[in-house]
Amino acid sequence: MIVADSNLVAYLLIPGNKSALAERILLKDSAWAVPLICRSELRNILTLYMRHEGMTLTQAKGTMERAEALWRGREYAVPSDTVLELTAGHTVTAYAGEYVVLAKRLGVTLITFDKPVRKAFPDIAVEPEAFATR
Repeated sequence: MIVADSNLVAYLLIPGNKSALAERILLKDSAWAVPLICRSELRNILTLYMRHEGMTLTQAKGTMERAEALWRGREYAVPSDTVLELTAGHTVTAYAGEYVVLAKRLGVTLITFDKPVRKAFPDIAVEPEAFATR
């Protein structure tokens, strides 16, 4: 199992230049866990695609359904206190902190495109390409 950030989920489900990388990660480990915030982040990504990339509402709804199926049974609430404690000591957003906290609680790797998160938490956060090629 891995914790996948919202960008990784989006790259998997929305065709683009990083889709092949996301697919390699899925083949390597198909059990993707996410914090609850991932729903909102993916909805925001889909909204941007509808506004700026020509994605239709039907396509956005279908993408969201596929995302929910991808992480079904592996979507978690994380304790606010723990997220706030983490962000008090690091310069990452609370959004990113949710992914880090979840990965730590589950004892798994966080696959993230977020460089500041990887820099602050090199013991748990891994760059997608590095994960796909190990």
